[in-house]
Amino acid sequence: MSKSDRPTVCQLLHSLQIGGAEVLAADLARGLADRYRFIFICLDNLGRLAERLQTEGFPVVCLGRRPGFDGACIFRLARLWREYEVDVVHAHQYTPFFYAACARAWRGRPPILFTEHGRWYPDYPRRRRILFNRLVLRGRDRVTAVGQAVREALVRNEGLPRHRIRVIYNGVDVGRFAPRPERRLPVREALGLTPTDFVIIQVARLDYLKDHITAVRTMARLVRQVPEARLLLVGQGPKRPLIQAEIQAQGLEGVVHLLGEREDVPQLLWAADVAMLTSISEGIPVTLIEAMAAELPVVATKVGGVPEVVLHEQTGLLGPVGDDEQLAQYLIRLATDRSLRCRLGQAGRRRAEEIFAQPLMHQQYAECFDEMLS
Repeated sequence: MSKSDRPTVCQLLHSLQIGGAEVLAADLARGLADRYRFIFICLDNLGRLAERLQTEGFPVVCLGRRPGFDGACIFRLARLWREYEVDVVHAHQYTPFFYAACARAWRGRPPILFTEHGRWYPDYPRRRRILFNRLVLRGRDRVTAVGQAVREALVRNEGLPRHRIRVIYNGVDVGRFAPRPERRLPVREALGLTPTDFVIIQVARLDYLKDHITAVRTMARLVRQVPEARLLLVGQGPKRPLIQAEIQAQGLEGVVHLLGEREDVPQLLWAADVAMLTSISEGIPVTLIEAMAAELPVVATKVGGVPEVVLHEQTGLLGPVGDDEQLAQYLIRLATDRSLRCRLGQAGRRRAEEIFAQPLMHQQYAECFDEMLS
């Protein structure tokens, strides 16, 4: 199929910084490039992922939205749709959906697919938003949520009809994360870790929603009973100085390692024994799916869509938000029971293959695009 024969899909996002929604949008474009022509429009700024996509040949445009409501941004967005002959808009998160709905208000097209990846905390209904959502959602539009918990939040707090919301789970390239035991020790050596260290990894943006302070306090409890425990924090974000201060306050400089944003996450997972996530709010965390694909047991907070990904006592162990004592007890249990780690990890790998594989996600989004185009 030649380029001109493919319908054009606009991926509309806040930015192309590396995060769950952004990675999913990029994966869709790569995986469905033979069926649709993709362009990327960012409301606020670009980011490292934008450079990669441009190198791969995808058009990327930044609108540079001003703080607050930016009416001029709406007109620029509508003009870009005409320029690129956009057939479908895929808006990731609520604000891009809001601007997309405003930009097509006087034309009635293109249809919009609104995908909600997660919810802010605290999450509550807003009357004006509920009214707006009901007014602008049209027959050819589609709404998807990355999990059942996110779907219920859209019904409860956005006033969207439940029957209009389809759940499409995030998918990952399961084969890319398949365990490679021969890489375990070389990666550890490169990180300054020993073969006998008990290594926990948390891959998450350094943001308040991920509650890294609880992760650090969990480690402070853990090392009292498991002195060889080490924590790798992978990610970048505004809370890095606060996290560094907590590491110093707890005397964990040699225990907790801030690795920043990394391109070699699969290798880091191969070097670890357990994956952890201490969030106070989540949609469907891709990082936990990746960890399960790498055959790691998971210790996480029971919040949002996490229980849809991680089954307690089957693929991991789930505790209350902010409960560093309970999370530490889970890690102690895993540190002292290798057979439990293996059992949970193997079950997690099977679950990732069956439910969270990338081809299944691609197929389901393609069905949405085709319905909107028909």
